[in-house]
Amino acid sequence: MIEILESGLFNTVQDLGRPGYRDIGVSASGAMDPLAVRIGNSLVGNDENAAVIEVQTFPFSLRFERRTVFAVTGTDGHPHLDGSELIPWCAYMAELGQVLELKQPPRLARAYISVGGGLDIPVVMGSRSTSLRGGFGGNAGRPLAKGDRIAVGEDLEIAMLPATGLAVIEPAVALREVFPAPVDGVLPIRALPAGEHGLFAGDGEAFWSQIWRISSRSDRTGYRLSGEPITPTATIEMRSHGVVPGVIQVPPGGEPIVQMSDANTAGGYPKIAGVIECDLWRLGQARIGARLKFVRSTHAEARAVEQAVARYVEDVRLTSGMVKRALKAMA
Repeated sequence: MIEILESGLFNTVQDLGRPGYRDIGVSASGAMDPLAVRIGNSLVGNDENAAVIEVQTFPFSLRFERRTVFAVTGTDGHPHLDGSELIPWCAYMAELGQVLELKQPPRLARAYISVGGGLDIPVVMGSRSTSLRGGFGGNAGRPLAKGDRIAVGEDLEIAMLPATGLAVIEPAVALREVFPAPVDGVLPIRALPAGEHGLFAGDGEAFWSQIWRISSRSDRTGYRLSGEPITPTATIEMRSHGVVPGVIQVPPGGEPIVQMSDANTAGGYPKIAGVIECDLWRLGQARIGARLKFVRSTHAEARAVEQAVARYVEDVRLTSGMVKRALKAMA
């Protein structure tokens, strides 16, 4: 078990999501930074879809009620275990009674806590993710709160972790050749033109050329962007259509909305573009007020980035597995 000692609003249990139910109005939910979840779970020896804690309001702290392997990923801040500073993207061993604390990261928006064995949460519609709007999944369909006690699954590899921890190079560094760094504080986000792109003047030139800011009216459902409004060249009446995370819609006010992890299942606003799937984790780590610029991509580029990410994830999984097997052989 783990006990939540301190938590802000909207910290929840998440995994990689609940696909397959959008046709009945159920959002996929899942982590805003799925890459951090996959790496964290690989470090502690879990299946990559094991349930984790997503922290987006800080400070946050919990107490381990048994000896537990854990990793904190996603964040660019330093977690603390009983007051001792640790590094992120590293698996450690916590002893019974030790307290893990997370403070506000310097730049990024979210941290993920993976524990060996995963969080033992009931599966609802194939997932342990929390749907806050639906009020189901995760921790009884609600955010974590002080005093909550969460069960942890059986960890079969608890004795196979180096005494000093097991770390990996974070994705932003390991994959810097395929994930361009921010320029002057502006995050480049790659996207493909979508169904109604042609309705906007100059093929949406104002959308692609300007710098947008994530507004305070943003959440896990969608990021509302502030900037110079863009509008279609003609007024059209559209039927509602299915939408997924990454779809960028333009409401009548002209300021785009990027659908995120708790994306609506349908909507009738014109779709100007769609963020490539492998860039969604970077968008999920962007904070309120962050500036971003959309970069027109291609299907070939999106596929190449996807392959690079897959190689990185597999390398982490294989390397961590090799280290643990070597330690087991030496025991």
